[in-house]
Amino acid sequence: MKQNDLEEIAVTQSNETIGFIGLGVMGKSMVRNLLKAGYEVHVYTRTKEKADELLSEGAIWAAAPKEIARKADLIISMVGYPSDVEEIYFGEDGLIENGREGTYLIDMTTSTPSLAMKIAEEAKKKGMAALDAPVSGGDIGARDAKLTIMVGGESTAFEAVKTIFGKMGSNVVHQGPAGSGQHTKMCNQIAIASNMIGVTEAISYAKKAGLDPDRVLQSISSGSAGSWSLSNLVPRMVQGDFEPGFYIKHFIKDMKIALDEAERMGMDAPGLSLSKSLYEDLAEAGEENSGTQALYKHYN
Repeated sequence: MKQNDLEEIAVTQSNETIGFIGLGVMGKSMVRNLLKAGYEVHVYTRTKEKADELLSEGAIWAAAPKEIARKADLIISMVGYPSDVEEIYFGEDGLIENGREGTYLIDMTTSTPSLAMKIAEEAKKKGMAALDAPVSGGDIGARDAKLTIMVGGESTAFEAVKTIFGKMGSNVVHQGPAGSGQHTKMCNQIAIASNMIGVTEAISYAKKAGLDPDRVLQSISSGSAGSWSLSNLVPRMVQGDFEPGFYIKHFIKDMKIALDEAERMGMDAPGLSLSKSLYEDLAEAGEENSGTQALYKHYN
């Protein structure tokens, strides 16, 4: 698809019918925000019960990805692993095979840059436009429509759909060609990985020193040590709340992708490697479905 073709799509499509595949911790809230914005949203997830709340709020059920592909102007996927993305886009009932010319495909899963590039290439052959747009902000950011959205793909496609991104996030940045969104998400995860060790060790130190963790947090969260993880996840640690805003099992997946990409580029990432090993220990101890703040259990 040529650039002027994409421009034509932007003019002729209203993008008011949205398909959404994957209703996990963040996906549900993202769909809810799209519904509140007035969009018609068709949803699919492997376990229909996960969609019940959204169906009662106005979402429309689809029995398979191909159903969504035949109805929606714009389709968002937000699933667990690259293998799930591969199946959704390239399976027999997938979006590439069954999608309509002029459709926008947006994968918001944290996946591999190479898969994002493959999706964009194959979508283009079918007259569709694909963007990779992983997010950061966890369950709170998804609920409050304040996600950070990192977008890779054609700039014209980005401009055509950025209004929809704005219904789910408050920090939406086009990073470059296909795969750039995924590479940016790897930067995000690398920064978080080492930071999670730091904030967890800090609050564990405070506890062992006999300090009030809440008071310590009051002092250090507004200083040079401040970070999103310190302000949002440490309170959960202190309260013993290890429910997932972001699953440990998915964080391990992300760190593996980042390490593989770093190795491919000839880069050493010792902080990332250490964080991955600590989280793998937790997963082996049965914490794979806990939130990333459960790293606190490693020290306590």
